[in-house]
This record gives sequence, C-alpha cells and structure tokens, in this order.
Amino acid sequence: MSAGERRLAAIMFTDIVGYSLISARNERKALEQVTELRSLLQGVFPRFDGRVVKTMGDGFLVEFASVVKAVDCAVEAQNEISHSNVGRKEEDRVMIRIGIHVGDLVHTEGDVLGDAVNVASRVQSLAEPGGICVTRQVFDQVKGKVDWRMISAGLTGLKNIPGSVEIYRVLPQRGSQEVEEEQELDPRRVAILPFANLSPDPNDRYFADGVTEELISTVSKIRELSVISRTSAMRYRGTTLPMRQVGRELRVGSILEGSIRKSGNKVRIAAQLLNVEDDRYIWSQDYDRDLTDIFGVQGDIAERVAGGLKVELLQNDRWSLQKKQTSSPEAYTLYLKGRYYWNERSKAGANKAISYFDAAARLDPLFAEAYCGLADVYAMLSDYRWMPHEHAAALAKMNVVKALEIDDSLAEAHASLGLISVNHSWDFATGEREFKRAIELKPNYASSYQWYGVTLLYLRRYEDSFRMMEKAIELDPSSYVLRQGLAVALLGLGRTKKAMDQFNRLATENPDSVAVHYWLSLTHLAQGNFAEAIRESEKEVDLDKESSDAMLDLAWILAVAGDKERARKILGEVESEMESPVGTGMVELGLGESQKGYDLLETARARRDPSLLYFRSIPVFARYWSDPRWAEIERRAGFPT
Repeated sequence: MSAGERRLAAIMFTDIVGYSLISARNERKALEQVTELRSLLQGVFPRFDGRVVKTMGDGFLVEFASVVKAVDCAVEAQNEISHSNVGRKEEDRVMIRIGIHVGDLVHTEGDVLGDAVNVASRVQSLAEPGGICVTRQVFDQVKGKVDWRMISAGLTGLKNIPGSVEIYRVLPQRGSQEVEEEQELDPRRVAILPFANLSPDPNDRYFADGVTEELISTVSKIRELSVISRTSAMRYRGTTLPMRQVGRELRVGSILEGSIRKSGNKVRIAAQLLNVEDDRYIWSQDYDRDLTDIFGVQGDIAERVAGGLKVELLQNDRWSLQKKQTSSPEAYTLYLKGRYYWNERSKAGANKAISYFDAAARLDPLFAEAYCGLADVYAMLSDYRWMPHEHAAALAKMNVVKALEIDDSLAEAHASLGLISVNHSWDFATGEREFKRAIELKPNYASSYQWYGVTLLYLRRYEDSFRMMEKAIELDPSSYVLRQGLAVALLGLGRTKKAMDQFNRLATENPDSVAVHYWLSLTHLAQGNFAEAIRESEKEVDLDKESSDAMLDLAWILAVAGDKERARKILGEVESEMESPVGTGMVELGLGESQKGYDLLETARARRDPSLLYFRSIPVFARYWSDPRWAEIERRAGFPT
C-alpha cells in the first residue's frame, strides 16, 4: 500500500502477562520465553492471513483483512500457548492477553496509525491472563460466523478514548454457536444528555449544566421510569455519536436532549425526546420564559416525558413535579453555580461552592436545596481531608438537618443525612433508616444505593452491599467510583478473581488513580501474591508522594510480606507527620507490636476516624479481628455484631 492510504481492517494486540516481573526475577529466562513465544506466534499468524506490523518488546501488533480470521487466530494462538505450557512448572509458564478492534487504519512508512490501534491496545489490557477481549464493533461483524461463545463484559471507559466502549470476552470452546443477543432497549429507561449552552456568554455554561442536572432530578421522581444519573449522562456533552450508539452504550430506550439560551432574566429552552430503537422523535417543544418560571418548564418537560412514554402520573406525582424550590431567580442562579463548582471535586471548587450555596440560602432562607448543597460540600471536605472531619461533619449535619426541617420530602437530603450519620457518627441505625427513606422518595437516585452499599460493607453484609452497588450502577453505568465500589464488595465476598478483573479494568482506564492501586495491592495480598501487592502499593506511593497514608499502606504490606526492616524504616520516616492512627497501628500490628497497634486503633476509635470503618470491614484485615483487644474496641465503638 502507498504511504498514507486508509483501509478498514481488524487490529490485534498481544502482550505477555507479568513480563516485567518475570524479567526482574530472571532476565535471561525472560528473553528465552519471549523468543520462544515469538517463534510460536509467528507460525500462527500467517495461517489466518495476519500481517505482523511490528513487535513491541514482548508483544505483537497484527493486522487482518478479515475480522472473523482475526478472532479465529486469537483463539488458535491461545490454544497453542496453552499446549506449550503443558508439563511446565507454574513459574515457567507463559501466558498472553489479546485484544482486537476493527476500524479505519492509516498506513504510513510500514506502520499503521489511527484510533483503531489505540482502542485495540487498551482492550488487550482488559483481557484475563490467557484470555481474549474484543470490542462491540468486532462482535457485530463476527456474530453467527465464529464457533466461539462471546459474552458481554459491559461498558467501560478507555483512557484517552471518548465515550464508553462495550467489551466482549471470547470463550474459546468449540461446539458452541451461542453468542449474546443484542439486548432490547427499554423505552422507559431514559438518559437526559447535557443541554447545549447557546447563551451569548460562554460563562453561562453553569446554567445549562445546572438545568440539565435539575431535569435529571425532576424526571427521576417519576417512579415508573429509570433515569440515568448525572455522572454517566455528562460524559456525552457535545457528542457527535449517533443517538442509537449512545442509547446502546447506556442501555436506554429513550433520550432527552436539547439546548438552553439564557439572556438576563429570560431563558429559551428547546427539548426533544427521542426513541432510540427507531431513531424517531416522540415529541419536541420550545419554551420562551422568564427565569422565574424555570421550575414550571422543568415540571412540564417531565410531564411530557411521562406522557410520551405512556406513563400515568398520580396527583402526588404531578404536585412533586411542579413544586418550586425557591421563588427567587437570583437564589436559584447562585444555587446552580454552587452545584457546578461542587461537581468539580476540587478544593478550590468546594470553597466556591460554599460561597454560592451560602449566598443562595441568605437570599432565600427557605431554600432547602441550598442547605443540602452546603451539607454535601462539607461532607466532601471531610472525605477528602481538606477540613478536619469533626468540624466538617458538624457543619454538614447542621445544614442537612436544616434542609429537612424546611422540606422533609427531599430524597437527596435524607441520603446525605444517612451518609453523615454513618461516616461521622457511626450511627448505623439512623444511616439505614435515612437511606431507605431516600430510596422510597426517589428510587432513581444512585447515590442512595451507593452510600447504602458502603454502609452495608462496613456492617460486613457483603451480599447486600454488592446488590446495592449493582443497583447504583444500573442508574449510573459509567461511574468510575461505583464500579470501584462494586469491586470492593466483590473483595469482601472473597471473590478475589472477579475483584481483580474489575480493578485491573479500572486501572487501565485511569492508571493515575491512587485508590485503585491501593485496592489492587489488597487484592493481590488476599491471593497470597506478596510481590504484586508490594508493586501496586509502590505505585500508590509514587502517585501520592505527599500522603503519609500511602507510605503506611506500603509499610504494612511489607511487614506482612516479611520485609520488616524496610517497613520499620518507612514507619520512622512518616510517624511524626501521621495523618491517621489506623495506618500506623496497622504497621505496628504487622511488625508484631500488637499492644502498640491496638492502642493506636483505640485512639482512632476515640477520634471516630473513618479509616477504622474500612479496617473492620475488609476480610484481608480479618487476621486482627479475633484478638480480644479488637473486640473491646468494637464494643466501645458500638459497632453491630
């Protein structure tokens, strides 16, 4: 082909599992294994008309004109490697991961470029050792044409790739023609995409985002509808993807989209409801209103959504949809600015959000949502340790109680009170009651299920926690935090392989996430793999150099793994700037200094340190729970038995 020519093709990436670790242990053996593997695979690719574009250390980039042949080749390659491993010691076996995508490639100077190459490289890392992962595009082209079963692993985000990608796992057993059928999309499952900001002032984006969020909240009150949460919907801001693809990625049958133009106290809103299956608009409506009538517009849109989807509204539903949050357009504008900055999840954004929510509440002292916003910000400041948690918790509780005194029907406020009661007062009974009340008031509020799921984890009710996280993900399928929470629940259940798969996918999407490397280290430890546990904990430290917590996590793992000298060295470096007595206490326990360790955990109990909740809920720490000194700490804390 001439340089720069384009062609639609399948692209395959292969990669040796754990090659860096193999090489670190025995470089000579690693090189021998790579040479042997290359020889084996280079004999497989030509049988399926695969062209090796290039080798990359321990992996191959291979191009296929036929997608079917690419999948068949991947299965044959894994079978050949499996046969070659027969009779070998476990440490001498070699396994690879394979990823396949299909798309437009640009050929230039003997290389291939394009998004298809980038996607295939990301997909490969999602495969299990010895496994094969393909994208939805590959599945669509080979469905019914291959002998292998293909199972959807769900939607996932890939680093530097816009939108979400549906991944399928190829199960290489012959004799099964079974493939997963395309799921029928439920029209009563709705996504409200970010409304376009058409205002003359680009700084008015906060208003378009805020109204979109409020519309999601309003439509969520309709019990017969399932409404996708903000986190997932906002990923599609300004998308050029076909609506059918968006619907399939979010598994929704209906999409509400539109635009907003704000000028002074005037607002123009255009809204359209689309049926995803037949790409047909169910209805569309334009509104030219004063800002004072914004709640009426939101309520009318919600009612039209219900009508278009043939959902019957009861009188209470209509009252709820038309309820005004405030009669002050200025207060409402300030509130939307507060939500905009709160959603930034930054310290600077949190401080701005406080000023806007506070100003909204001063303008309208009966604006319950403004107090709820303040509670949410203070809860975040505590969780991120940007404010001492005792002080932040008191401010959060004061504001959420004020919100509920004004309006006891606010589901969000009940959920926030549940979170504050659990995290900062360790009042699990109140927390459960408030989460259940929030779910009763608004079954579409994903955070209620998420926070309830975390609470159930603290209570070691792992199955219930897992179910709550699953429900939250149904409403917010793209949420990184929720998928991490689901993996933590799997770890609690002892399903370490599935937890590991989930954490690895999350690490591929966001390799700079401190939390995911922490959880990966614990999962490796639960599997008895000390070397990988240490490696992941070291990544956590590298990414969070300013945190003594990360250093203490590593010191504990080193102590448990037997490297007590290095653990003591780290402990000596960070003890003077200790952030949490839980971390130091765990290191002391790992070093065999039990009395020091339990004394520090008692200090954490007295301070109501939230880290102690995770210590008592993750089974990898269960080795310390049988000690009578821990039983006494649990008793004093009032933890349910």
